[in-house]
Amino acid sequence: MNKGYAAFCDADRWFYDAPYRRAGEDYPTALAPVPPGWRSHRSGDWLALRPEDAELPAQGWKIHVSATLDNAESLLTTVYEYCTARRIAFKFVPSRYLLHLRNAKYADRAASGKFITVYPADEQQCRQIAEDLDVALAGAAGPYVLSDLRWGAGPVHLRYGSFTLRHCYDEHGELVPAIEAPDGRLVPDRRGPVFQPPEWLELPGFLTPHLEARSALTLAGLPFTVERALHFSNGGGVYVGKDTRTGESVVLKEARPYAGLAADGADAVTRLHREQAALERLTGLDCVPAVRGAFTVGGHHFLVLEHLAGKPLNTYFARRHPLIEADPDPAELAAYTEWALTIHRKVTAALDAVHARGVVFNDLHLFNIMVADDETGDPAVSLLDFEAAAHVDEGLRQTVANPAFVAPADRRGFSGDRYALACLRLALFLPLTSLLVLDRAKAAHLAEVIAEQFPVPRQFLDEAVEEITAGLPQRAPGGRPPAPYLPVEPQDWPAARTSMTAALRASATPEREDRFVPGDIAQFATAGGGIGFGHGIAGVLHALAETGAGPWPEAEEWLLDRTGQPLSGTPLGFYDGLAGTAWTLHRLGHPGRALDLAEQLLHQPWESSGPGLHGGLAGIGLALDALGTADGEGELHTAALRCAELLASPEHRPARAGLLYGDSGPALLFLRLYERTGDKELLTQAARALHRDLDRCVTSAYGTLQVNEGWRTMPYLGEGSVGIGMVIDDWLEHGPDERFEQARREIVRAAQATFYAQPGLMRGAAGMILHLARTTTPGPGTGPEAVARQIDALARHAVPYQGHLAFPGEQMMRLSMDLSTGTAGTLLALGSAAPGGRAHLPFLPPLRERAAAPEPAPPGAVTHGTTRRKKRNLT
Repeated sequence: MNKGYAAFCDADRWFYDAPYRRAGEDYPTALAPVPPGWRSHRSGDWLALRPEDAELPAQGWKIHVSATLDNAESLLTTVYEYCTARRIAFKFVPSRYLLHLRNAKYADRAASGKFITVYPADEQQCRQIAEDLDVALAGAAGPYVLSDLRWGAGPVHLRYGSFTLRHCYDEHGELVPAIEAPDGRLVPDRRGPVFQPPEWLELPGFLTPHLEARSALTLAGLPFTVERALHFSNGGGVYVGKDTRTGESVVLKEARPYAGLAADGADAVTRLHREQAALERLTGLDCVPAVRGAFTVGGHHFLVLEHLAGKPLNTYFARRHPLIEADPDPAELAAYTEWALTIHRKVTAALDAVHARGVVFNDLHLFNIMVADDETGDPAVSLLDFEAAAHVDEGLRQTVANPAFVAPADRRGFSGDRYALACLRLALFLPLTSLLVLDRAKAAHLAEVIAEQFPVPRQFLDEAVEEITAGLPQRAPGGRPPAPYLPVEPQDWPAARTSMTAALRASATPEREDRFVPGDIAQFATAGGGIGFGHGIAGVLHALAETGAGPWPEAEEWLLDRTGQPLSGTPLGFYDGLAGTAWTLHRLGHPGRALDLAEQLLHQPWESSGPGLHGGLAGIGLALDALGTADGEGELHTAALRCAELLASPEHRPARAGLLYGDSGPALLFLRLYERTGDKELLTQAARALHRDLDRCVTSAYGTLQVNEGWRTMPYLGEGSVGIGMVIDDWLEHGPDERFEQARREIVRAAQATFYAQPGLMRGAAGMILHLARTTTPGPGTGPEAVARQIDALARHAVPYQGHLAFPGEQMMRLSMDLSTGTAGTLLALGSAAPGGRAHLPFLPPLRERAAAPEPAPPGAVTHGTTRRKKRNLT
């Protein structure tokens, strides 16, 4: 689970939304009138104040002040008065809620702790401000800002970085904040969880003592060594080490003071002490780790625990779960069911033993259950991570919990653990219980699906549903829904299209400036995130047009209103920025605005973009070439060829694999340019790029080809092998390649698993539907029955929204309506597989075998050969 998504769940019941939109009370200082001669600006989590006549450098040393929830208002008053009296620009987090989020357990470690930022005019003023604030805030507590150098022992920290918002592309092709190097180039402004000033920067002498103090903190002299890190959160790290006195392998848990806050405000140190107290109460139980010691270094607290054998339960899905196969054998399903029932029985026994000592676990989930298999087939089960544990008499509810197992607010004490045990019954077979955060009634639907797939005793599932849905209205016996859970099944294409389109329209927020429909949290990561193709309204309009769902004039007008003058800092790429928005507007019948955006793009430093299709040269080149063909703009063709020229050089090789970020994106550009120009060198370049992507793939024991990311393998459309397979299919329309033929057969197998964790187009089951419906790969696995099986499986993820069919986004804690992660992308995929359907992604039209005898496109569809105003090919 990507913990960053949790912060975007509080502001809305159904969708991811920016934390600063959640209703909350700002500090009085934030509500005070702006001083005369100053101006203020609210941007995301920050409120900035600046003298109207201030002239600041573009970059330099800046000062961060950290604070606790309790002293933040007092520290803000002090710094506010100091800066306004001296006309020093600064900004601050304006509310307790936002400060809590910034310091929460799974907050961004690089940004955590930053409460106030002060902008000195030069190094001399920086030193003076740091010295003054260190005195003024002496004795005040605050978390360590990991990206900074701490000034003494107080809440004042310093870091070199940008003052104004500039961007460049990093080595992965991602748009990131930038600073200017001595040679004038923009380079990434590194904002990691370590103090890392630019290599070319000479540290001012006044920082030397503070750097030496930081470097002096080590574990030297302690009887423990650290061998490797297992996990990091904002609260600290978890490490494997060794007790040098005994040679025993141990686990060291680190807790940073005032950081890693839980829902009740408890910091990591408080929770570490809770864990120690709980484990000492449980001493002697073989289902929990024993305490081996505790110590403190540099204010950081450490708990030393027994290192238990085994692996977390979640890792067993890739090894044992039969639904990773296309057609699991009934014997495999039966064997897995027996294993899963054994695991649940042993987890229940372990939890009973913990409860017998009066301890509530409060954080049971797949990552906190350790399983050690042995040769007899009788696995040993242990429980980990007791930092949320408490004695039952305290009556505490969960304050740190996995979303897939978090109990309703009214469950306290042992009832919260019983709820998690009920979730485990379902998650062992279908790990989709994060959907219960959206709708607990989904439990009965999941139970029905599990009963169809696995030979599980029905009572086992019914008892889980009964526990999970307790308190919900209109429950039938066993917690089963009185009517079908979904308003329509995904395989019922006309009804599904109508229902999903209604869901998209029902989610619209035309009154907002930042987005028209809700999508992924990426909407809030860059300027203009709500207009784009991947996560904004442009991609939604494309999906609607491709599937014949009819025009949406209100959405088009919203998009036109916000592209007349795009926000400064809007990315340039296809899926994330101006190129994709321009291409979409042209296809929707707005060529003038499309060409305006293309011209704006060409006046920006597009040649320094990364290589990928998502946000780099591949996507920019494809959009410009298509626009040039449609409107006869030779300048756009020239720029597209320049993109290809840059991508042909080794300096522009992607660091990743796949369609969106790997070499398959440049391969697609080379291929489309070859089709237009006839230059065979471009076809050769496309083949070389595809071979480089295949070099990053591995074949599994099941004969599936997937992208190897080092710690996992990925089959998906956006960053996995299926996206590579789509471009390979297109390349093979022009010639033979033995490796490509073998690879695409193995990629088809990767698209036939019976279960995918998410439904989305780029990282889920919808992408598999799109590929299987489109591919010309010969042999089994691409017929109607294979596609139908994947469409049927989509129902597992679906959740009703206002009576309409909708789908969750990344991490499945909230619904999404965008193309890359949500309902619009699923709509597009279903449209590609529908009878006569020709819905497709840009530049990947239906292949000739599939398009040989097409049925008429539905009214309103945008097909391969037409646009609304110009019958020119933009695909």
